Amino acid sequence: MSFDSNKIALFIDGANLYATAKTLGFDIDYKRLLKEFQSRGTLLRAFYYTAIIEDQEYSSIRPLIDWLDYNGYTVVTKATKEFIDASGRRKVKGNMDIELAVDAMELAEHVDQIVLFCLHRPRRAAIQARPRPLRTPGPARAASSRAAIPAAGDRQATTGRRRRLR
Repeated sequence: MSFDSNKIALFIDGANLYATAKTLGFDIDYKRLLKEFQSRGTLLRAFYYTAIIEDQEYSSIRPLIDWLDYNGYTVVTKATKEFIDASGRRKVKGNMDIELAVDAMELAEHVDQIVLFCLHRPRRAAIQARPRPLRTPGPARAASSRAAIPAAGDRQATTGRRRRLR
């Protein structure tokens, strides 16, 4: 596959990637991440998905969202939902799975590679539902899903070499 025809799209689940990086003890250099994939082909889009709490005067995620938006990422946000669970505790929910999966499926016919950060079961199903072969070199989110993720990508891989990230 030549450089010109290697069209790439990144889909980043911000909350899951942050949790994974924190668990592994490192920070993500988003500028370097963007440059890495720009060097591998034509980066059509780099999506970053995150939920935000709208009622807060200051959100710790806001500076990152603004930086990403200014520096070439397409930031997709959704307001969190608050609720009280069965034990009376206040919970906040902000799942972006559906938005990410729908966007990936809509863009899939226009790209050669979709790179998912961080993949888990609902997104793996979206890859498997894909009508044409697609390269999906995606890093694993957690140890429990490491075996399933490369397997899903392997079933879709048609060209090139994949590197496993451990």
